[in-house]
Amino acid sequence: MTMQKGFFTEDLRLSELSEHGDPLQKLKTMIPWENFRHKLNRILKKEAKGPGGRPPFDYVMMLKILVLQRVYNISDSRMQYQIMDRLSFMRFLGLKEGEVPKDWSENKLRQKDVDARWATKGGQRHYGYKNHIKVDRKSKLIKNYIVTSAEVHDSQILEDHLEETDSHHELYADSAYTGTPTDKRNLV
Repeated sequence: MTMQKGFFTEDLRLSELSEHGDPLQKLKTMIPWENFRHKLNRILKKEAKGPGGRPPFDYVMMLKILVLQRVYNISDSRMQYQIMDRLSFMRFLGLKEGEVPKDWSENKLRQKDVDARWATKGGQRHYGYKNHIKVDRKSKLIKNYIVTSAEVHDSQILEDHLEETDSHHELYADSAYTGTPTDKRNLV
């Protein structure tokens, strides 16, 4: 069954922005942003202090962010929110459709895990993945496991772990599952 595009469909919203004369689209096409790359790379290049570490953000994208801040009078502290909130900002910065920065070499792409995500737990930020496991209480053997990106909450995976054969067993889980009691019979 195909879904009809709704009012809030991303593509529809972007085309509406273009039809109304999105000034950022004009700015994106009028200025040859890639011409700045060589100079920015030369000026901002830093010597690595050791192996590893996160690669810097794309310098051309950062230049565009500075332009957005100046044009729209946005502080540093609010800029990240505005980029995440505004489709026009994302499109201007090249953050739509999973575009990869042009200066990322094949080697750099291999070092960047594009499927991993950030999560905050106990006030600390973590990047990567999370393992969700189902263990048999008697044998202590892992019966099922699911790997998700780090931002997925544990309680979202519970239904995927349960099977028909679990309906007559007690369910033990960590504190992430507290709240509304789970009726296992309705989950299978």
